[in-house]
Amino acid sequence: MKKGIKKILTVFLATSLLSTFAMGCGNKDQGTSSSAKGPKGKVMIYTSIYPDIIETVKPALNKQFPDLEIQWFQGGTEKVMTKMAGEIEAKKIQADLLMVADPSYYLSLKEKDLLLKYDAPNRKDIKLNKDEEGYWTGVRVSNMIIAYNTDKVKPEEAPKSFKDLLNPKWNGKIGMPNPLLSGTAYVAAAVLSDKYGWDYFDKLKKNGLKVDEGNSAVQNKIVTGEYLAGMILEENILKLAAKGEPLKVVYPEDGTIVIPSPIAILKDGPNPEAAKAIEDWWLSKEGQEAIVKGWMHSVRGDVNPPKGAPELKTFYDKAMKIDWNKLNKENEKVKEKFRSTVLE
Repeated sequence: MKKGIKKILTVFLATSLLSTFAMGCGNKDQGTSSSAKGPKGKVMIYTSIYPDIIETVKPALNKQFPDLEIQWFQGGTEKVMTKMAGEIEAKKIQADLLMVADPSYYLSLKEKDLLLKYDAPNRKDIKLNKDEEGYWTGVRVSNMIIAYNTDKVKPEEAPKSFKDLLNPKWNGKIGMPNPLLSGTAYVAAAVLSDKYGWDYFDKLKKNGLKVDEGNSAVQNKIVTGEYLAGMILEENILKLAAKGEPLKVVYPEDGTIVIPSPIAILKDGPNPEAAKAIEDWWLSKEGQEAIVKGWMHSVRGDVNPPKGAPELKTFYDKAMKIDWNKLNKENEKVKEKFRSTVLE
């Protein structure tokens, strides 16, 4: 009898140990499976998107990529480009993903073989600015427009086009961001000088054009009435108008300057696999809805425009034509010409 009980206990203990071992292996496999759902480690995004927009996006990204530490370097396009230039020179690129405003900059990076070709799954749904070879994809649409202070200017008296800013009634009361610091302002300066010649900016200067560091400085001076009108990003005005500020957007009759800014992966970045996952999220409907919450237009066709803005198609066909290759090759030339024409 004792031998029988001893035998049963031995079998029971052996079975229990095997069961425990199996459970342990099972938990280990489950843990591996869970962590394998998404990318891990750190990923660095260099961007000119405004800080408050980054803050609204962070919770969604953290939820989507729980095992990933997402870091940001935020600054104006020119500031980001300067940082990139230093890292390229040192051959030590820290960025994984790049999201700046000037599409022509990506042409320069592609020429230097610094971008990673990636055909993101959600890329098929993107309607604007897709590199044929897959080195970058449009991720947000910003528009350089005209804005005015509705407390100071009646709708019928507001400028209807960029050329209207030459009217003497705006003398000393108009502003724009500095193309030497702002990527979108650089695009505007290049496009307007291409369309009307540098004589246009010479006349603007004679009409008292003021040049500020960035779009935010211009928006603040339109709000206070220091400027009656200005050349500025649509998203700045939409955001403040929604808060009740006396601002109105004008989509110029001579053409809105539509800037479909891209997203791209740096080939020598530290975590390319994580960068791929994040890029695909930005191009998804959820990611694009986050873009629209930031008062920019989506590059997809199934996402509504930002609050207070018409659909992109209502003014896209009339937008000013932009030669991005020319903007890439003439970057320093345009900036120097603006400096000598307007700033000196």
